[in-house]
Amino acid sequence: MKLKFWPFELQLTHPWMIASRRGSNPHQVVLVELTDTDGVTGLGEAAPSRVYEETPEGVMAFCRQVDPGKLSFADIPGSMSYLAALAPGQMATKCGFNLALLDGAARRARQPLYDFLGLGFRENHHVTSFSIGIDTADIIRKKVIAAEKYPVLKLKLGDPRDRENLAALREISPTKPVRVDANEAWQTKEQALTMIEWCAKDGYIQFIEQPMPRDASAADMVWLKERSPLPLFADESYHTAKDLAYCVECFHGVNVKLVKTGGVSVAYDALQAARKAGLKTMLGCMIETSVLISAAAHLAELTDHLDIDGNLLITNDPFLGVTADKGILSFAKAVEKNGLRVTARA
Repeated sequence: MKLKFWPFELQLTHPWMIASRRGSNPHQVVLVELTDTDGVTGLGEAAPSRVYEETPEGVMAFCRQVDPGKLSFADIPGSMSYLAALAPGQMATKCGFNLALLDGAARRARQPLYDFLGLGFRENHHVTSFSIGIDTADIIRKKVIAAEKYPVLKLKLGDPRDRENLAALREISPTKPVRVDANEAWQTKEQALTMIEWCAKDGYIQFIEQPMPRDASAADMVWLKERSPLPLFADESYHTAKDLAYCVECFHGVNVKLVKTGGVSVAYDALQAARKAGLKTMLGCMIETSVLISAAAHLAELTDHLDIDGNLLITNDPFLGVTADKGILSFAKAVEKNGLRVTARA
């Protein structure tokens, strides 16, 4: 097996700001390519987040440690066990390798990944929300106008301008469904409840994502869940199925991201475990290219909601894969029929 990896800077349409992180532009990811002795290639992507204390430099350092001879498209569990033994954490990096391994394995099997996983994919069925980051009210209005074709929005809260920003969104789009993501911003259960009750008065907000810090006590979260007029979804509190017991007690649903779990393989397990436990499921993303976004789309059949729009927030995506015209996910225009169904732009 041959290994190639390289950094790539994503140019954002707008600097990206959420409650737990200030704006940044450009945003750097690391792309991973594996090629076996038959010339079959698998492509992956690591999108590290400082929210989880991961950096592009750390990804590159991890990649340099990898012996590609110990990776195989024919043994993904064994390959991932080898990567796990190299260093703790580094989930975004392990995600990149997991994607490349699965892409190569599905290509060898001459199947799209969703069929390789036994899931299938329904065209014209799955809808992603479009995210509006924290900004000034004037910029919020411009973002909402630009996102007119998307049927569902996600609004980031956790800023002194929250009320002004929601009002700005509603000036442009009075009744569009909105999901609110607080990104751990509300520090006490009382503050969280006050903000959630305010959000509920809007009438068109679907749910609240991660209202309190990930280390909030179960007692506080249960108190909030019992009183919340809107469903609560875990994001930073749900990485893998090991977090299930806490989330069943404290939330109504979970947001699974490939970069948190370490790739498609563990995300598949995390989604299945949540569904079996009666939780609603959502797939999320970071700022990413079409490699990671397309990989997530292959798991769409395991979800109730999708927020995989990271490639829609950048201006220089180097790949073509799943599309999201009017928010509806589709592989119909993908040139590549197998694996992740991703190709480089000409």
